[in-house]
Amino acid sequence: MPVDFSDILVIGVSSRALFNLESENAVFDKKGIEGYRKYQQEREDEALEPGTAFVLVKSLLELNNQADKRIVEVVVMSRNSPETGVRMLNSITKHKLDITRVALSGGEPLSPYIEAYDVDLFLSKDDKDVQAVIDSGACAAASIYAPPTEFDPKDNRVKIAFDADAVLFSEDSEYRYKTEGMEAFHKYESEHEDDPLNEGPFAKLLIKLSKIQVHLPTSIELTPLRLSIVTARNAPSHMRVIKTLRKWGVYVDEAHFLGGLSKDKVLKAFGAHIFFDDQETHLKETSKVVPSGKVPYSSDSKMQGVEAKK
Repeated sequence: MPVDFSDILVIGVSSRALFNLESENAVFDKKGIEGYRKYQQEREDEALEPGTAFVLVKSLLELNNQADKRIVEVVVMSRNSPETGVRMLNSITKHKLDITRVALSGGEPLSPYIEAYDVDLFLSKDDKDVQAVIDSGACAAASIYAPPTEFDPKDNRVKIAFDADAVLFSEDSEYRYKTEGMEAFHKYESEHEDDPLNEGPFAKLLIKLSKIQVHLPTSIELTPLRLSIVTARNAPSHMRVIKTLRKWGVYVDEAHFLGGLSKDKVLKAFGAHIFFDDQETHLKETSKVVPSGKVPYSSDSKMQGVEAKK
């Protein structure tokens, strides 16, 4: 009988996002598949070190111990073959990660398997795979940055932070700001504050996160799964964000309308297990203090032209 994932969060995470495989990747680039296979077989009993998404994945899985049902599933997705993937599989066991689903594609792209595994969020270090998922609209997806050097979660709650425009919401407002300027942006947002913003690539993920909170033992205000919006928006454009979330039926624990202030300090204070943004200029700094992922524009996005002009 098929599993119903309608109120289960499914994370698809690449092996390079979950574990630190940079040395192994360098071996593959230098010695090819045969050298890589030999290298991995010789080290099958050596556990891989945690990668950027490790703490997030482990913390999300631990929510299952607090919920009244299983609310999080993780699929490790790798271009390894079953033969070269043994070390990764052993590492999952040694790190005591409650993961039972694994996709080993034997060198083929991972993006075609996203819908087959009912993935809600795909995390990878392969930009091409992430772009393909974003273009397909199958689920939320982000390219993971290198891990921060001294990331230390504040407590045992899971904390996920999002940028607003072009991440949770569509890129329409971002495009208006980039092409027409701040004054036109604020004017339009004020005049349309009662009109919900269109959904962005991470909207359905946020709604799913809100949905699984009801299975946790505390009230929504005390939930161990905390959600935050960290955006460059400020007054008067902030009200449209809040009213949109209400219409979506989503409760967000924190919102920071920074008006150009640095995001990295706020995210460090929040203790985000991961932060999603579309802007390289923000992510260069945030990735130094919290795990971070870049949300690319779709290939046919009008923002592509704006970025090209930079």
